[in-house]
Amino acid sequence: MNKSTLKFIADFGPLLIFFIYYKKFGMTEAILPLIIATIVATGILYFVEKKIPKVPIISAVIVSLFGGLTLYFDNKIFFYMKPTIVNLLFASVLFCGSFFLKKNLLKSLLESSIQLEERGWELLNKRWMIFFIFLAILNEVVWRTQTEDFWVKFKVFGIIPITFIFMMFQINLIKKYKINV
Repeated sequence: MNKSTLKFIADFGPLLIFFIYYKKFGMTEAILPLIIATIVATGILYFVEKKIPKVPIISAVIVSLFGGLTLYFDNKIFFYMKPTIVNLLFASVLFCGSFFLKKNLLKSLLESSIQLEERGWELLNKRWMIFFIFLAILNEVVWRTQTEDFWVKFKVFGIIPITFIFMMFQINLIKKYKINV
């Protein structure tokens, strides 16, 4: 199996495992397999990339924390709110980096992949902040107004396409401010 296939499985495997267990056994019984799969996937990413990847580790900690709270207190609200809290956390980190630390943390994370003028990084950072807030609000609306089944489908099959579409809309900004090295 090549590196990109392993990375793809590590990125999306835990969600698929969660969905399969959810459909077969229900939400509570799907959380522990999700936690285990997320931790295993983080290990796979470490093995593939030969370094500790930041975002998957943060994800593993958050999934384990909120999944654990859900199981311990037998209260699904912790799990429903996980995407809201994660997205608000990401938005806050980008905001604090820009306005208090005077450092574009998105640039720090992505500059090895893309080279942009400072104005491009500023705009991209603001757009991601707004997008994370949008996802947090959307998650709150969905889990509070829809059925559990709908929320699970939204979490597994909705957030990824929404994020992909958002990313596609950033291509023109990236092209406009790209530094040709």
